[in-house]
Amino acid sequence: MDDISPAATAQAWLDRLEAALAARDIPAALELFGPECFWRDMVAFTWNIRTFEGREAIGGMLAATLARVAPSRWRVSGMAGEADGAVEALVEFETALGRGRGHLRLRDGKGWTLLTTLRELKGHEEKRGRTRENGVEHGIARGRRTWLERRQEEERELGTSRQPYCVVVGGGQGGLALAARLRRLGVPTIVLERNARAGDNWRRRYKSLCLHDPVWYDHMPYIPFPDHWPVFSPKDQIADWLEMYARIMEIDLWTSSTCRSARFDEATHAWEVEVEREGRMHVLRPRHLVLATGMSGMPVMPDFPGMAEFRGTQHHSSAHGSGEAWAGRRCVVVGSNNSAHDICADLWEHGAEVTMVQRSATTVVRSETLMAYSWSHLWSEDALERGITTEVGDILAASMPHRLVPRRAIPLHERIRAHDAEFYARLEKAGFMLDFGEDGSGISAKYARRGSGYYIDVGASELVIDGRIALRSHVEVERIAPHGVVLSDGSELPADLIVYATGYGSMNGWAAKLVSQEVADRVGKCWGLGSATAKDPGPWEGELRNMWKPTRQEGLWFMGGNLAQARFFSLVLALQIKARHAGIDTPVHAPQEVHHLA
Repeated sequence: MDDISPAATAQAWLDRLEAALAARDIPAALELFGPECFWRDMVAFTWNIRTFEGREAIGGMLAATLARVAPSRWRVSGMAGEADGAVEALVEFETALGRGRGHLRLRDGKGWTLLTTLRELKGHEEKRGRTRENGVEHGIARGRRTWLERRQEEERELGTSRQPYCVVVGGGQGGLALAARLRRLGVPTIVLERNARAGDNWRRRYKSLCLHDPVWYDHMPYIPFPDHWPVFSPKDQIADWLEMYARIMEIDLWTSSTCRSARFDEATHAWEVEVEREGRMHVLRPRHLVLATGMSGMPVMPDFPGMAEFRGTQHHSSAHGSGEAWAGRRCVVVGSNNSAHDICADLWEHGAEVTMVQRSATTVVRSETLMAYSWSHLWSEDALERGITTEVGDILAASMPHRLVPRRAIPLHERIRAHDAEFYARLEKAGFMLDFGEDGSGISAKYARRGSGYYIDVGASELVIDGRIALRSHVEVERIAPHGVVLSDGSELPADLIVYATGYGSMNGWAAKLVSQEVADRVGKCWGLGSATAKDPGPWEGELRNMWKPTRQEGLWFMGGNLAQARFFSLVLALQIKARHAGIDTPVHAPQEVHHLA
């Protein structure tokens, strides 16, 4: 048995699974799984995004979905090997309605983790490759319309004489990625962007902002960045790329357009969306409304006593532009996560006198170390040379259930701490409150649990260590005085500028603002796993709450996350909307429970 290849081992297991599922023999299928097992499904079986932990949960899912789904043609597809004592392989399969892809891990010959994701709907495939449109009709014809004329007519009609099936609020990477997918699937979609140009949500941020994720991780769907693109992209370069992307992908983007309100009509099963566009009001009536406002909700402005009496300038970090105007002046930044560090560094570079107020511990990992120990496995030139393309990397990243992420992340961060021990010793000596998460699982777990609480160090930590950025930690803000910030130890920090890098609320805050508080409460909290850690209350969900999947409000969806999540989950969400557009029955198995309202 030792000479059987990982691919053959995985295929033999898939063959047994296929036989059991074809016979509707759920007990036989469950016997193929080990005592610890996970089946993570993205739409293919459940029309949902769910992870089923243990044989009993997997059996319940199969009992509810198997007859309808009729899975078949399970096969190993491409990469197979062994890692950490497990055989693993990329897989493909079919269902009655579509084609899927995924990933399998076996331990001791038994199923450990299985990922199934829907890739396309039969009869509704994207036109690509051999099925691409010809683009021209050769010959002579009177009245022929050019591509530009057809495109201009479509832009004039959509939203006026012809209603969109879907409206996406937000023209950042998430909204544009989803709209590109929907256009390829033939779903009429309008994206509403309140700024004048696509990419302005990046352009208008502070000047020094750049991506902290590497380029291989950040491609948009269909059009990867060119191979000369910098490893860490400046925000204005990303902005220009998004503007280009919207044009090239023929996205129906309404710029200078603000969604003022939205109401769902239970009788017609459609939304009534009021849009102010270039000073005029429009009403759109889509079936589906997607809030693509980022992974975060409304900026959280603190309510410290005395803020109204402050005689300088104060604003949230989301409104911060550049440190140029603050040379030689005193600036206080309240917060210690990514934005706080970036803004402190920007102010210092422009000659300001900067103090960071750290109120709680923060996870810090140097960018170079994170690249070497974490990202490079899936997102690097080395990974590409090993055959891990962006698509393969996406599947491998999605294949690990959230329950298992800390188990792998804890030893990873222990190695990181050992590698950068001297750096962390100097940071703590400067008074910085450092942590690696409540269980030591670090940045990736914090990101999924709360979307905050960390800094990927691109230089600001050294400014803190040597005092160029002054640090006040182990304190709270007591109140704001007319000329500064009074801390809980009684000291006062003089300030001409106060920046509140105090984070964002849940995305359902946008639902409350645009639709109603009732609908926001019906949907509940967005993001978080239910890990029962800080800012991520239980019970355990196992998937990010309400993201890219059906919510408890018909026709309302949330699209958020970083560029990699925009790329991957835009297809997951687009297929769910396309199925409804095509009139396909989409019974949602195990819909999202609502335990928390914000």
